Amino acid sequence: MSEESSTPESSTPPEQATTPPVQPPTAPAPAVYTKEQKDKKMIAGILAILLGSFGIHKFVLGYTVEGVIMLAIGFVGLFVCGLPTMAVGIIGVIEGILYLTKSDDEFVATYVVGRKGWF
Repeated sequence: MSEESSTPESSTPPEQATTPPVQPPTAPAPAVYTKEQKDKKMIAGILAILLGSFGIHKFVLGYTVEGVIMLAIGFVGLFVCGLPTMAVGIIGVIEGILYLTKSDDEFVATYVVGRKGWF
C-alpha cells in the first residue's frame, strides 16, 4: 500500500483545511432603559383604551403627526355621523391592548426607541 492512502490528511482538500471554523453569532447585550421610558407604557396604554379616538396616547409617545391625524378624524367624526370616531376608537383600543401586553423592555424598544407609529 502507498503512504498517501494511509494518511488522513491527504484525503481532505487543502481549501477545507485552511478555513476557520464558523462560530455562532453572539446575542446582543440587553439594553438598559430608564424608568421614565417604561412608565410611558402604562400611561399610553390606558389613554389609548379610554381616549383612543382622539389620539392622546400618540402625543404621550411623541408621535405628533399620528396624534394630529387621529385627533382630526376623531373630531370630524363627531360632527359627521360618529363612524370615523368609532373606527379611530377601535384602533386606539387595539393599540392600548398591544401596549399593555408587551413587556416593558419590548415596549420601549418598539415604540419609544424604535418609533413604530402604528400598531
